[in-house]
Amino acid sequence: MSDTDKRKVGSVEYHVAGDDYFEKRGLKRYAGVWSLWALDVGAVISGDFFGWNFGLDVGGFGGLAIAIAIIAVMYLGMCYFFAEMSPALPHTGGAYSFGRTAMGPWGGFITGLAENMEYVLTPAVIVVGIGGYTGAVFKEMGIDIPAPVWWLVFYALFVGLNFVGVEVTFKFSVFITLLALGILMVFWIGAIPHFSWDMALNIEPEEGQSRFLSAMGFGSSEPT
Repeated sequence: MSDTDKRKVGSVEYHVAGDDYFEKRGLKRYAGVWSLWALDVGAVISGDFFGWNFGLDVGGFGGLAIAIAIIAVMYLGMCYFFAEMSPALPHTGGAYSFGRTAMGPWGGFITGLAENMEYVLTPAVIVVGIGGYTGAVFKEMGIDIPAPVWWLVFYALFVGLNFVGVEVTFKFSVFITLLALGILMVFWIGAIPHFSWDMALNIEPEEGQSRFLSAMGFGSSEPT
């Protein structure tokens, strides 16, 4: 490779690839409207069970309501950010690509490391959660399987789906999201006769948390 095929930005040296390089690595469009819908809705459903219930326990009803409002504003800003950046920088890489363009090679490198940490930790959280749910169901049926076994099973399942192809992964996401919504509908309908605003608003935060909310009627900062 000649010197003309290289480009240096600060202390980082890039190799300029030819057109044939990109032709072999062109992206194919697999994600349609339903696939993107399933990705977002499925993430919200999992976040509900993994995060919101813990938020109720720590912050009480009022504390969680305020936290949701703040996060909603942040997510709205993130949606507008990606809506603006995606057409402005139409290439792969996501946050890494945006970070590299805005902050240079080292900014992109640090952003990429953070992205890698996310991709490593997120599957771990997911398989632990799914393994816990599945293990509890089987335990009710008298089958006690150690949690690490479930983790390995679901890791193998998800890695296998991605290995087969991204198209299969998107289809599986749509199926799982629809299944989760169906289960939630059954729960919601079954919970209607038992719903009570009094029971919802009296969820108390942990001692020392959200003390100012007690004056607003959202539980009490003192233990019962």
